[in-house]
Amino acid sequence: MLKFLKGVVAGSGAGLKDLPYSIGEPYSSAWGSWTHYRGTSKDDGLPVSIFSLSGSNAQDGHLSAGRNCVKRLRTVRHPNILSYLHSTETEAFDGSSTKITIYIVTEPVMPLSEKIKELKLEGTQRDEYYAWGLHQISKAVSFLNNDCKLVHGNVCLASVVVTQTLDWKLHAFDVLSEFDQNNEASNSPMLQFEWLVGTQYKPMELVKLDWAAIRKSPPWAIDSWGLGCLIYELFTGTKLAKTEELRNTANIPKSLLPDYQRLLSSLPSRRLNASKLIDNSEYFQNKLVETIQFMEVLNLKDSVEKDAFFRKLPNLAEQLPRQIVLKKLLPLLASALEFGSATAPALTALLKLGSWLSADEFNFKVLPTIVKLFALNDRAIRVGLLQHIDQFGGSLTAQIVDEQVFAHVATGFSDTSAFLRELTLKSMLVLAPKLSQRTISGSLLKYLSKLQVDEEPAIRTNTTILLGNIASYLNEGTRKRVLINAFTVRALRDNFSPARAAGIMALTATSSYYDMTEIATRILPNVVVLSIDPDSDVRTKAFQAIDQFLLIAKQYHEKLNTGDTSGSANDGAALIPGNASLLGWAMSSLTLKGKGSEHTPLASGNANIPIVSASSNDSSDTRNNIMPVSSSSEPLDQPSPPSPTSVDGWGELENGLHEDHDSDKEGWDDIDPLEEQKPPPSLASIQAAQKRPVLQPKLQSTTQSKPKSNLRASKAEDDDLWGSISAPAPKTAAKSLNVKPASSRNDDDLWDSTAAPPKSTSKPVSTKPTMAVDDNDPWAAIAAPPPSTKAKPLSLGRGRGAKPAVQKLGAQRIDRTSSSGMVLPSHWATFIVVIFFFII
Repeated sequence: MLKFLKGVVAGSGAGLKDLPYSIGEPYSSAWGSWTHYRGTSKDDGLPVSIFSLSGSNAQDGHLSAGRNCVKRLRTVRHPNILSYLHSTETEAFDGSSTKITIYIVTEPVMPLSEKIKELKLEGTQRDEYYAWGLHQISKAVSFLNNDCKLVHGNVCLASVVVTQTLDWKLHAFDVLSEFDQNNEASNSPMLQFEWLVGTQYKPMELVKLDWAAIRKSPPWAIDSWGLGCLIYELFTGTKLAKTEELRNTANIPKSLLPDYQRLLSSLPSRRLNASKLIDNSEYFQNKLVETIQFMEVLNLKDSVEKDAFFRKLPNLAEQLPRQIVLKKLLPLLASALEFGSATAPALTALLKLGSWLSADEFNFKVLPTIVKLFALNDRAIRVGLLQHIDQFGGSLTAQIVDEQVFAHVATGFSDTSAFLRELTLKSMLVLAPKLSQRTISGSLLKYLSKLQVDEEPAIRTNTTILLGNIASYLNEGTRKRVLINAFTVRALRDNFSPARAAGIMALTATSSYYDMTEIATRILPNVVVLSIDPDSDVRTKAFQAIDQFLLIAKQYHEKLNTGDTSGSANDGAALIPGNASLLGWAMSSLTLKGKGSEHTPLASGNANIPIVSASSNDSSDTRNNIMPVSSSSEPLDQPSPPSPTSVDGWGELENGLHEDHDSDKEGWDDIDPLEEQKPPPSLASIQAAQKRPVLQPKLQSTTQSKPKSNLRASKAEDDDLWGSISAPAPKTAAKSLNVKPASSRNDDDLWDSTAAPPKSTSKPVSTKPTMAVDDNDPWAAIAAPPPSTKAKPLSLGRGRGAKPAVQKLGAQRIDRTSSSGMVLPSHWATFIVVIFFFII
């Protein structure tokens, strides 16, 4: 039974070998007979403090007082009292003597005297920190005296320790005892162990051992005297040697002097209560104390007070002691954000204070809190994180980004707020390099595919910029599947001019990833057309890109001529001056010029520019390679095209869309010069062909039913790409003009003079109409049905074989320009019918 009670009083553990802590180096000072060691936990390696007290006799008064310290420290809990972790008592036999040692393990602390020397604070910052420390010790003393009715009996500089967060804490509970005014025979530790307290720290009644006067005094009388001794030692920087030195007030701050004198009153009943010192002292009213007090009661403040406080905190922190801000305010701020008691402006303050830390300290103290904040559903917190991600993104490891951060950030891609979507997009510049290929291909590119058709033009532009920047982090197969489709099918066809400019620059910045076939067949045809873009910036960038890609093509040509086929076509990109800075351009151009309302329709703009002056058909083949063209015969009357759609499906990685470019939905991949028997003519040759007149000399027309003004109007409105190679008009065509024409006929039928002759003229054709007569087409009533070989004359006339794309282009043009739905060869049949009619 006695052994059990001894274990309860002395602590836990059977001996030093069973102590789950390692003892390190001792500090130079400690209270009384105790020795203060540094220590670490054997389980997790966390730092601790270990206090030891030894004696050779079990009845030694020091050991008895030490056991009282252990008991009180285990049972008394307060934020400003040293936190107890573990204790044990060991016995060591040395010959005939026995050595008994008591160990107390607490939170890691340092003696106040040594911490003051380490901080080296001066002036106002020193006074502010001392005020905060005295404020904490006064609260601990007030708690013991007023709430617990306990007397510490030994408050001085040696009984105060400092934590890692620079908080002051009270310990040395060897003499701590209950204060009982009614029991004169009380056998308290104060009576037993008062001899442990130095005479210079004792008030006069304790020096005289006037216990009757002590019992009549208020419970705070002895400890208030001790607070006065602590203030003297703190500001003089020396240990109190005798009581008379307390009269020297030269170093005591004037704002604290009246309270100091009341604490050291010769009459115990007139000494200042520690609680009143906290509430009424002018000395405690400074920025540091008020800031820390606000943080400690943050849960009691309303949102308006919190917002105002955290907005002022970054500037206020610059005026406070730097080490106190980093070791005290920063942990409080991180804890408040982590548990939701702080508002979004606190994040800015956290990052500002965290920027004063070293890289290792930042990763240990701030980064874990930031990672947890990404999981919060607070949109304001998320915006703050994304706006400042460049400050901490580099400290995030690839594993943390891929497993903990990206899943939460990705929710912003589909947020209803365009501002949050754009911030999420921009954050990928920092996060994408740390993502795994699985995350990039399986998740990120899908989100970017949707953002490239976002309703906000700035987001579409930034998506293109982002793809250009992260291209180096994609694997080769993904780059070939994504980049060209994203930059040409979508970006270059966007109706927002900065988006088109971004697409050109992205192609230029990623030119090293394309082979010569892709450059010649897919990139240059789309970039060249933008050289006539209505926006000057787009045109300028288009010419720069053309020059770069042509230089690559020239280098490839030279390699082929020299027989060097070992290098790839894209090796030339590295030789172009300035190419290395293109990615830098993309990173610095996230803020777009212009506004979201500045939409410039690309198709309409191109139609307004006089590419050719005398041809009769706009360059439909070339324009179809930029963006889908409407089937209407009057493109100028059409509204601006909608935002690009996701018909190309480059982001749908799970569908296995690799390099299949045969889909008609994309509208730009039907040109494949490599499949032709001979290379296609350049754009200059096409334009030269377009400038040739479609009709033969005007003297061939012998009737006045089609005036010259109408012929000129038809040539100016629609240019005929095939006019230079069409068959000549028949000589009998003039007779057919005796029929009374409609005013709109010359605009709708551009092929009457250039179409190939019908296959047979011997088959009689009925003159009775077989369909409803159109008022705009007088030929509809007598037109013959179209033959089945309507597309062959175009192919045979061109001499290039049966090319589906060419046939489709000719047929579509006929369908658009004819209101009656007739195809090209039917007009020749019409002439034959008219001649037959007049002969009869």
